[in-house]
Amino acid sequence: MAKKNTAASGSKLMEKPDTMTADISNDSEIVQRLQRNRNILLGVVIALVVLVAGWFGYNYYKQTKNQEAQTYMFPAVYHFEADSLNKALKGDGINDGLETIADEYGMTDAGNLAQFYAGVAYLKQGKFDNAINYLKDFKSSDLLVQARAYALVGDAYMEKNQLGEAITYYEKAANYKPNSFFTPQYLMQLALAQELNKNTSAAIDTYNKIINEYPNAAEITNAKKYKSKLEGLAGTGK
Repeated sequence: MAKKNTAASGSKLMEKPDTMTADISNDSEIVQRLQRNRNILLGVVIALVVLVAGWFGYNYYKQTKNQEAQTYMFPAVYHFEADSLNKALKGDGINDGLETIADEYGMTDAGNLAQFYAGVAYLKQGKFDNAINYLKDFKSSDLLVQARAYALVGDAYMEKNQLGEAITYYEKAANYKPNSFFTPQYLMQLALAQELNKNTSAAIDTYNKIINEYPNAAEITNAKKYKSKLEGLAGTGK
C-alpha cells in the first residue's frame, strides 16, 4: 500500500500564498465595511431617537404654553366682549392683552386665536392696517372662523378703498370650504366689491353663482335684485 505524500500535499497548500493573502485582505475589508455600516446604522438610530424625543418634548412644551395662554385669554376676551377694546388689546394693568398673548404665544392654539380677536378689535377701532396684519397671521382649519377672517380682511381693505385686495380676500372667504350657511354671504360681499370696482360682468357672474348654487340662501332675493339692476344698467350702456 502506497504511503501518502504529505510533503507534496503540504507543498500544494503553500503553492499560492497570494491567494491566501487576498482572502485575508477581503475578510478584513468586509469587517471594515460591516463596521462602517454598523456606525452609520447606529447614527441613524440615535438621530431617530433624538428626533422623536424632540417631537414629544416640543409638543409637551407647546401644550404647557397653550394652557398658559388660555388662562391669559379669559380676561382679554372678557374685555373684548364688554367692548373695552383698549384693555382687550393692551391689557388692564394686571392681565396681559391680546397683543402680548399673540406675540408671546403665537405658536399655540390660544395665541393663534388671540390674533383673530386682536384683528377684530382693531377693525372695530378703525385701525385697518393693524387689523389686516393680525387677521392675516391667523390660521385655522375651522369651517367658520378661517373664512370669517378672510372676509374681515376684505372688509378692512374695503374701508381702505383697496378694492382689488378686498376682492381677493372675499374670494378666499367664499372658496374656503364652501357651504350653504356662510358662503352666500361672502359671495354677496364679493359681488359688491366687484361692482364698485367697475367689473360688472364679474359681479353678475357672482350673483348667478348664488342663484344657481345656493337657491335656498337668505341672500337669494337680493342676489336676483342686484343682478337684474346690473343687467339693466349694462343694457342701457351705463
